Parts: sequence; C-alpha cells; structure tokens
Amino acid sequence: MKSNRRSFLRLSAIALPFTRINTMFGKTTVNKPLLISTWDSGQIANGAAWPVLEKGGTALDAVEQAAIAIENDINCCVGLGGNPDRDGHVTLDACIMDDKANCGAVAFMERIKHPVSVARKLMETTPHVFLAGVGAQQFALANGFKLESDKLSPDAEKSYKEWLKKAEYKPVINIEHQQSHPKGHGPFAPARLEDGSFNHDTMGTLALDAKGNLSGMCTTSGMGFKMRGRVGDSPIIGAGLFVDNEIGAATSSGQGEEVIRVCGTHLVVEFMRSGLSPEEACKKAVERIVKPNPERAKTFQVGFIAVNKQGEVGAYSVQKGFNYTVTEKGGKGVVINAKSYFA
Repeated sequence: MKSNRRSFLRLSAIALPFTRINTMFGKTTVNKPLLISTWDSGQIANGAAWPVLEKGGTALDAVEQAAIAIENDINCCVGLGGNPDRDGHVTLDACIMDDKANCGAVAFMERIKHPVSVARKLMETTPHVFLAGVGAQQFALANGFKLESDKLSPDAEKSYKEWLKKAEYKPVINIEHQQSHPKGHGPFAPARLEDGSFNHDTMGTLALDAKGNLSGMCTTSGMGFKMRGRVGDSPIIGAGLFVDNEIGAATSSGQGEEVIRVCGTHLVVEFMRSGLSPEEACKKAVERIVKPNPERAKTFQVGFIAVNKQGEVGAYSVQKGFNYTVTEKGGKGVVINAKSYFA
C-alpha cells in the first residue's frame, strides 16, 4: 500500500513545552542530541536522521540523511515525485548548512534524485555556494549522480492533466495531489483545505548533535504548476535556511516569496541572538511578514521552525495548520501544532 505522508498518527493534541534546559547542582546542561523538522512528515525525515545522532554522528550527516529519506518518498512536494511547473517539468531546490557557516545550494535542477547531496558536494568541493539549472545538473553528473527519468510520477501526471483543463496560472503551493486546483486569490493562490487550514510541504530539518553543533537542510520541488524557472526561498541561505552555531538555526515552509522578502530564517536567528526564545523569534518573523498587508497575508501560509544552542525549539506560522516534528531521547518523533498569527 502506498505510503501517505499525511497518514501518520498525530500527537499534536498534547501541548508540550519542549524546553530542554536542565539545571542541576548549579550547572546548566542541555539535553542533546535532538532533531526538529517541518510537518508531520518529519517523522520520515527524523526517523532516518536519528540513528546518525544516536551513534554520535554529526548534525550535518544527520540532516543530509533526513533530506535523502524525504526525497525518496514519492509525494507531491519534495523530490522527483513532485508536481511539475506549468510546462510539465519537475525542478528541485535544496540547500544545506553546517556549524562552521559552510553552505551549499542548488536550484531549478532537473532529473537528479537527491538535490541536498548535490548541495553538500558543492559546499565541500568547490568555493561556490549556489548553482542553478543546467549548471547544477552538469555538476551533479560530473560528481557521480545519476540522471533520472523525466517522466512524471503517476499522481503528479494526474494532477498536471487536471490543471491543464483550465491552465490558469494559479499554481498550487505543495498541495496534496488530489487537490490540484485550490480556492484562493491572486497568482500565488495557496492550497486551502476544507477545514480552512493551509497545506504546504517544503521539508526542512535542523539538528543539534551530541557535541552541541548545529546543522540544517531544506529541500523541495517547489510550488506546483509554477512559472518555468521560478525559485522560492528553499535553496536561499538566510531565507529558507540559516544556521549560526553560536546562536541557533531556523528553516521555513510555505510561500517562499514572502520568506525571501524579509530574509526570514536569518531574521529568526537574529531575533534569537537578541534573547528571544525560538518560538518568540519565529513569531516576530511572522509578524514582520504580515505587517505590510494583513489582508493579503490571509491568502498565504508561511511557517518557521527554530532551535537555539541550548536545545530549546519552537515554531510559529501565519495560518493555522502548520505542524512540526521533534525527536530527542528514545528516538520517537512527536508532532506538535504550531501557534499562528491568524486563528
């Protein structure tokens, strides 16, 4: 039976503080390692990453494994199973960043299964940070990555054919395949579900390893039925992902254009630098996004997750419906509903 990434048992009804600072005999200690990923599908990502951390591995290795696992999971929003652009091509974006501010990113890359691993290879073997399009694909092939079929997955093909019936440029932001034509307003209409919530699925993972070092990744196939060549926030360092090993890390999911406008994840980390908790920092970043036009903000979703150096985690979103997965001692992921600006 095909895996449904939204079929996981949700534990989000349990309100958990997730403050991981223990004080004993006058000393402050941090419970680590830990993982935090966007969405309940973070169960897949964290499940692949946790064995790395449990064995004393690095946060960087852990987040790469998280990305590989989710890129392998055929779905509508991450990896080659994703919905295509409006010309019928699946294009992938990803970035990765470690505790030493090393980073790599690829965008608008076709027919390569694991963009996050290409991003890491770029980071570790070249002086560059960002490759796009044909250049990113050529780099991948030169470094041993396989050129995959350009055929759409069955669900993506079905969604694309349905979208072509009207061919309106109202791209679906990481919607489930069955909901190929959302209700919404404007050229970037979000995927609003029947309960009024929003459904976006860019995958980001942040890790704090046993040595107290941070790393993160972000990977996506982007906005379904987007304009050919469109790139969102996911591969952009400081927008879709930012890591500062002295302070903390953050990643995002949702409508990337809005995150890019405020350099969202860099903003979250800077708010944590000023002393805010991860949740408070994510909230402040969301407020920055909403403030210029609150009415327009009702038509899209953005969610941030963050972890600080002390092992505290938090999240906040524009709309309700955003959740995240936290994995720590014991390796069992817990799904939590984020608070939101609009109830």
